[in-house]
Amino acid sequence: MDAVRVSALRERLAGTGWLEAVGGFAGSLRRSVERRGAGELLLVGTEAYEPWHLAAHLEDEAAWSAVPRLAPTLLRHRPPATAPTHLAHDLRRLTEAGRGATVLVVAPAAVGAPLLERVQDARRHGATVLALDGAGLVDPSTDGGPAGPTDPADPADLAGLADLAGLAHERLAVGTAAEEPFDLAQHLVSAAAGQPVGRRSALGRLAELAGRLASAPSLSRW
Repeated sequence: MDAVRVSALRERLAGTGWLEAVGGFAGSLRRSVERRGAGELLLVGTEAYEPWHLAAHLEDEAAWSAVPRLAPTLLRHRPPATAPTHLAHDLRRLTEAGRGATVLVVAPAAVGAPLLERVQDARRHGATVLALDGAGLVDPSTDGGPAGPTDPADPADLAGLADLAGLAHERLAVGTAAEEPFDLAQHLVSAAAGQPVGRRSALGRLAELAGRLASAPSLSRW
């Protein structure tokens, strides 16, 4: 995703309310990791989708914004035995999560019952649960962009995402599971989370993201 395309998207989404929704969700994420007694940020995807890009973006934002708790621990459904330490955490960490932890679930499509059960355990033990998912409807005229009219989603996917929505304290529905817009939504959330809550507008955050994509080196170990 390059700066020109981010700038074009900023213009297209201005006035739709979607950038404000992204800003609100990202603000909730940042408040959760900065609140008194906050613990770690646990990031988890589905069996079919691991949110590597969001993990990298959040780690970069943690460094840029000096908010170390924005750097997530990525949880994996089946980490290989040879995985390095920071990529070897499995879903058992969700069962162990308690008050102060933040669980961010990223699910472009169906969420399986085992993950939902672990997220429910985390919430029951006091963790804050946030969900970024692909539920919603796609507008074919905008290349799968958010906030457009209809293309039906798979009923099984909708059922799993509805269960996830019921567990989440806050949710951002991207409106499509297509790779490019879903990845872009994660760019926007991470960039917005790197800004102090209430300090800048959603459009301002998106403008800064365009500048970073054009010039900033990656700090990521992912």
